[in-house]
Amino acid sequence: MPLLTNHIAAITGAGSGIGRAIAEGYAREGARIVILDADPEGAKETQRLITAAGGKADVFRLDVTDREAAHKIADEVTTKVGPVSILVNNAGINRRNPITGDDAAVFKDWDDIISINVMGVFNVTHAFLPALRETKGRIVNIGSIQSFVHVRTPNSAAYTTSKHGVLGFTKAMAAELGKFGVRCNAIGPGLIETPLNAQARANNPELVRIFLDHTPLGRPGKPEDIVGPAVFLASDLSQYVTGTIVMADGGYRTI
Repeated sequence: MPLLTNHIAAITGAGSGIGRAIAEGYAREGARIVILDADPEGAKETQRLITAAGGKADVFRLDVTDREAAHKIADEVTTKVGPVSILVNNAGINRRNPITGDDAAVFKDWDDIISINVMGVFNVTHAFLPALRETKGRIVNIGSIQSFVHVRTPNSAAYTTSKHGVLGFTKAMAAELGKFGVRCNAIGPGLIETPLNAQARANNPELVRIFLDHTPLGRPGKPEDIVGPAVFLASDLSQYVTGTIVMADGGYRTI
């Protein structure tokens, strides 16, 4: 039997990359998917892929930085689709610029990254809490190797700070929500080849080499490499797992 039958899974940033891969993976395991993304075209393509494979998916446009909109969408999802039992906070951005650079760029990077990667996770989680408490649901946050370390290219202070924040939030939610039967965990990807970092990889092969030199498996990850951990954390296979992070980094932190 599929592992996520009868679940409704809401996934932010599901219009591409890791979010799309998780959405497709959850659909294969029997979940009904709620695609939350600020990009309507990407979201519709994810929906098309899921429905073409025999799954069910609904699209709701959401900018995770808009707290009021997050609450309105959560209410709309509950009314039109049903109470969400799995929430994946995947939406995020990264920019690799030094904090010693131009002040205007530094401030914009900081504000944008913290707003999406930290405040966005809070906004969406808080909005879906009533449904998650009702269903004794599961929250899966997408962290990073930078939830622990600052990578060997020291020019992403805002991103490192944000992913430390995601891990801290994950632990705090696990501690607070456990009494309601809600589990909260995270996944820590290493270098994953996604549309989000395609330009950076193309323009800076040295950056890719630095990552791979410290990755025992010797290759960058694919979005599909995150699906297994995401299914595990959303399913009853992990029913006694909460407050932790599953690393999917090719062994990056071992070197």
